[in-house]
Amino acid sequence: MRPAFPLTPNGKLDRKALPAPDDDAHRAAPAEPPQGEMETLLADIWRQLLGVSQVGRHDDFFALGGHSLLAIQLLGRVREQAGVELELRSLFQTPTLAALAQEITVHAVGRAERGGARRADTRPRCAG
Repeated sequence: MRPAFPLTPNGKLDRKALPAPDDDAHRAAPAEPPQGEMETLLADIWRQLLGVSQVGRHDDFFALGGHSLLAIQLLGRVREQAGVELELRSLFQTPTLAALAQEITVHAVGRAERGGARRADTRPRCAG
């Protein structure tokens, strides 16, 4: 049986009477550092955009505070610094650092094989 939570005279939770959390309660597992050139580049971009001091390779862009406007900025920086243009849905489909770095690498290799075409989107275009 669980001990009862301390209550105020009004019947609400008395937060001041709660015990202090253990030292381990707020300690997160150490993040696995980025591996390779692309993950390191992405980690630097994420740190700048998200205002965080550390980014691990399994961290999720959105869980770290990313949102759609920052996602657009991220894709712009990837285009500038890595020379690969990704669609926004790529970030939503691969939101972790390692997965997105892999996605960028795949598109960069594909671009090189296609003779330098920059666009990651391979859908047919309408001729106007």
